[in-house]
Amino acid sequence: MEQVMDSVSYADAVPAFIKTFFFGFAVGIVGCFKGYYSSKGTEGVGRSANSAVVMASVFIFILDLLAVQVAALIW
Repeated sequence: MEQVMDSVSYADAVPAFIKTFFFGFAVGIVGCFKGYYSSKGTEGVGRSANSAVVMASVFIFILDLLAVQVAALIW
């Protein structure tokens, strides 16, 4: 355990913590948007939920791609 802690630095952990904030924000915004504009009834809500999961997954992929590029420039 001591060897693991010696090899890990803040530069390894900070980008991960920052990315989780943006990922959570993206999931929340997409979920609220899709929920607000969903059709009436259970079928419309189901479609909106499915669409929100797909859209949030794409946004997370894009945000992760951008975050890795920015982190590579900074650290």
